[in-house]
Amino acid sequence: MTDEPEAKRAKGMGVRYAYETIRDEILDLTLDPGQLLDETSLAERFGMSRSPVREALIRLAGEELVVTLANRSTIVAPIDVQSFPKYVEALDIAQRMNTRLAAELRTDADLQAIAARQHGFVVAVGSGRHLAMSEANKAFHMAIATAGRNPYLASFYERLLNQGRRMLHLHFRYLEAGNEGHLLTDEHDEMLAAIRDRDVERADTLAHLHTRQFRDNFIDFMTQGYLTDARLLSIGQPSAAPLAV
Repeated sequence: MTDEPEAKRAKGMGVRYAYETIRDEILDLTLDPGQLLDETSLAERFGMSRSPVREALIRLAGEELVVTLANRSTIVAPIDVQSFPKYVEALDIAQRMNTRLAAELRTDADLQAIAARQHGFVVAVGSGRHLAMSEANKAFHMAIATAGRNPYLASFYERLLNQGRRMLHLHFRYLEAGNEGHLLTDEHDEMLAAIRDRDVERADTLAHLHTRQFRDNFIDFMTQGYLTDARLLSIGQPSAAPLAV
């Protein structure tokens, strides 16, 4: 009887460890888009049974980070280059709406929370760790969404931010290659200032420019040939069409 709670905790910790490790390796592109995830190999790597690995993969599938194929094998979700223009279009709308609402409705407590998240992002940028940077970036933008007081828009925005974290990782690489890592922190500071001043139109403009910079830098990164070996297409798509954004 006394061993049962310990066993349950151990199982839960195993699932969490497998989930967090695989998730982080997907997000920082240690695991390539389209790479096969073999349950047996992962179980051996983590020193656990296949059951917690399977549960971890199910959770990752729910977050659209892995895909289960018809033959029941699991792969890292491809990055769909052809859908990128539509993704950016949706991100732009969500980013602008949440930032506008934050400028209009924010409280002093909201402003303090956004500023704290921006400080966290600056610290993460200083560390040079892309995974920490993408986590801090999401936290900053979700603090803005919280200040906007619309849970439906915030939920939609969070889903888009999650879907774009691997592309953001490439965006960070691009900025670092050009020694322009300061630009993201500067843009966040400007957005924070517009929200502080309750300048709705300025907040809208900055949110749009923020999305456009991400879009342009990602496309530039792609055209420079950094991803010639990475599998970025949707399953079943034979080739990538030009990006019309």
